Amino acid sequence: MNYSKKGIDNKQHNIKSTSKRLVSKTRISLFRFLIAFVVFLAIVGVFTGLGLVKGLIDSAPDISQIDVIPTGYTTTVYDREGNDIEHLIGAHSNRVYVGMDQIPEYVQKAFVAIEDERFYEHDGIDVRGIIRAAVNGLTTGKFNQGASTITQQLLKNQIFGGGREKTFMDRAERKIQEQYLAIQLEDKLDKDTILEYYLNTINLGSGTYGVQTASKRYFNKNVSELNLSEAACIAAIAQLPVYHNPITHPDYNAARRKNVLDKMLEFKYCTQQEYDEAIADDVYSRIQSVNEEMDTTSYYSYFVDELIDQIMKDLQTELGYTQTQASNLIYSGGLSIYTTQDSTVQGIIDDIYADESYFPAMGTSYWELTYALSIQKGDAEGTVIHYHGDDLVKFYKDFKDPKGYYVDEGSSKFSLLFTNKEDMLEKIDAFREAMVEEGDTILGNEKITMTIQPQSSFVVMDQHIGHVVAIIGGRGEKEGNRTLNRATDTVRQPGSTFKVLSTYLPALDTGKFTLASPMDDSGPYYYPGTKTEVNNWTSSKKYEGLTPLRRAIYNSMNIITVKTLNEVTPQLSYDNYLLKLGFTSLVDSRVEEDGRVFSDIKLPMALGGLTDGVSNLELTAAYAAIANSGVYTKPVFYTKVLDHDGKVLLENTPKTEQVMKESTAFLLTNAMEDVVKKGTGKSYKLTTINMPIAGKTGSTSDYNDLWFSGYSPYYTATIWSGFDNNRPQRERNYQKKLWRTIMERIHTELNLETKSFSIPDSIVTAKVCSKSGKLAVPGLCDHYLGGSTVYTEYFAKGTEPTEKCDIHVKATICTESNALATEYCPIGKQKESVYLNKSETGKTADSQYLLPSKSCNIHKAGSSSIFDDDSLYEDDPLYEDEPYDNDDPNSEDNSYPPDDSQINDFYSYFNHW
Repeated sequence: MNYSKKGIDNKQHNIKSTSKRLVSKTRISLFRFLIAFVVFLAIVGVFTGLGLVKGLIDSAPDISQIDVIPTGYTTTVYDREGNDIEHLIGAHSNRVYVGMDQIPEYVQKAFVAIEDERFYEHDGIDVRGIIRAAVNGLTTGKFNQGASTITQQLLKNQIFGGGREKTFMDRAERKIQEQYLAIQLEDKLDKDTILEYYLNTINLGSGTYGVQTASKRYFNKNVSELNLSEAACIAAIAQLPVYHNPITHPDYNAARRKNVLDKMLEFKYCTQQEYDEAIADDVYSRIQSVNEEMDTTSYYSYFVDELIDQIMKDLQTELGYTQTQASNLIYSGGLSIYTTQDSTVQGIIDDIYADESYFPAMGTSYWELTYALSIQKGDAEGTVIHYHGDDLVKFYKDFKDPKGYYVDEGSSKFSLLFTNKEDMLEKIDAFREAMVEEGDTILGNEKITMTIQPQSSFVVMDQHIGHVVAIIGGRGEKEGNRTLNRATDTVRQPGSTFKVLSTYLPALDTGKFTLASPMDDSGPYYYPGTKTEVNNWTSSKKYEGLTPLRRAIYNSMNIITVKTLNEVTPQLSYDNYLLKLGFTSLVDSRVEEDGRVFSDIKLPMALGGLTDGVSNLELTAAYAAIANSGVYTKPVFYTKVLDHDGKVLLENTPKTEQVMKESTAFLLTNAMEDVVKKGTGKSYKLTTINMPIAGKTGSTSDYNDLWFSGYSPYYTATIWSGFDNNRPQRERNYQKKLWRTIMERIHTELNLETKSFSIPDSIVTAKVCSKSGKLAVPGLCDHYLGGSTVYTEYFAKGTEPTEKCDIHVKATICTESNALATEYCPIGKQKESVYLNKSETGKTADSQYLLPSKSCNIHKAGSSSIFDDDSLYEDDPLYEDEPYDNDDPNSEDNSYPPDDSQINDFYSYFNHW
């Protein structure tokens, strides 16, 4: 610094200089302006911010209109005894609500300690927490430290969709509205209610929402049973449900769990001893054990699949729901569905169907491939090609194999039915490699499904009330929910099981026929007006002749069945019986695009020849009607559905109708008992227990379908077996063992006592002739050449015969001519027997016993004497080896003429003959 006089003078001069003063003044003014501008900007910013905040607050939902009560609950399915058997869970709906009285204080305090330690002090927002988070953000540049209270978290989950904003501004907007509403919510609800809602809402990993579901998932116990260690483990999940999951990330959860316990000890929510015990607890071993026991990848059973379909339909038809609304309610409405399933019966069926020893061995069983591959070519057009199983077959049949794609010598006989999975996968790999070229793109996922064949389904109903107690819709591992259900969804040709329903039921119920009514099994027989022959019931092509309907039923005789329906008429059967028995897949009339007309109201219906077929479930229900004294009950899978509040939403009262007389039902039952005792169903007779069974077998051409529908006095059950794609079966006995074993176990494990089918008062009996269906005549029907035809038959009262048999006649034939004897036939050549007096066009079992239509033409007048046959006298005491010798008058034995005693002896002998 220059402090000389000269320097001081220069400085004063500069200060007094006009230009210098102007510069200095300008600088001061500019500084003041800048300060004012900053203050102005700050004021504008504050007001703008306040305006923005006010705008966000004004756009926030009205507190009076929002509902933070947890929504989306697990639907629980119960069996007929009230046991929990299944849970239906939609997205974010794996939740079971519990009140605070069921949530231990350990659990409540664990969440408060780690998620909102000042929960009981603040009014919805934690100011200290907000400041802490803001400071952390300003110092680190990361605004990710949580400051949300439990009240805010509840609002975020219930009102703001879980807080999944993508930008900072969106997140800030939600936070402001969330804090505003939190203050208002605390004025509206008390702390316990807010905490209760929160504990039933929070995402706790593994698809669980709320503490009850989490407790069941990780510890297989109710939340009310959790101890301190387990409560801390669950509370530790809340911050990051994926990374703090105790199953997949036990280490992360353990660290967070310790923080929970430390906080609880700090806030005196637990004692030191309780803390030490919780820290030492090996909680994760228990969690892993529970996880191993739980089948988390299982699919709904076939029963539940059909149950869902039925409730979905009922919600729409009875309550007016849309399909979407019905689906949301079923999977997220927290319903309680009470089903008709008997878990014991269902378990028996599941066990037996899971045992492959009951099914044909591989070689008779096969895997069947369903295949699909879509490829977008790398050319300019981007052509898309879809490949299916048929393309695989063609590839291995026609391809010349330049690259060695054939994986074994048998590839030229490639089939979608196979026994070796690994070999098939190699073939698929080779096909894909051949089809996909460089630059091509595979669209979606290649579909490779291997289904075990033959398949099978089984249905069991309680015939008395129409309850479906168990079903299984397929054999082998189930690969999804609501997949193909062969018990309810598919229709197949019913074969001879349909004879009873389409023909013999209306024949008996209308009174046109009785079980004793004879029909002539003769042939060849053609459907009337056609050249189509009705296949005989035996491969030997032999015909039985006159046969009562009872025998036709238990021997499943085709010609008699068709003849009977022809008299009953298919239209009457269809209108008055089949429709009333609940069949929905029968075709009245259908015109195809090519002009062909299809209808089931024709005579082939007698033998189960239908356009589409019937389902196992509907066939079972029809047979259950016979078992239930003629009363048809529409099969039901549930009895009632309650909403989340316990109010009845649906009540499934069985719909019933008396389709046939009680007497008809008994007559059919009694005839079908013979099916099992001595007819086509002998192999279905229960062998380990004494229980009557009535039922009917059925099969289709080449044994593509194998059926048996039968019942005991308790249950009706039907089995179907066959290939999904209609292939012939070589093994035709396995379904018999399946049906018999299942029914034996059901009756044994349910401790059902032996009892007979009840006989109604409307039934009477009569001794009849099986050839005429009329009252048997002693000395005729029981002396028939073909064997006695007398038996006792049941009749509906009023239909029993009153006329005597007129088809059996006693006649004398000549044994030489096999014609009716005349007065000229020698006595020794005549034979008296009982014959059938009927006419025939073909040869049947009756033919050899028919009354001859002609008289003997061998023996005529003057040709011989009735005494010419010496054999007549061989055993007679009056007969001598030598005849009378009239040439010897001295003979004592041959005196001539004969005396009176000899003449008397002669007449005595003549009268003897």
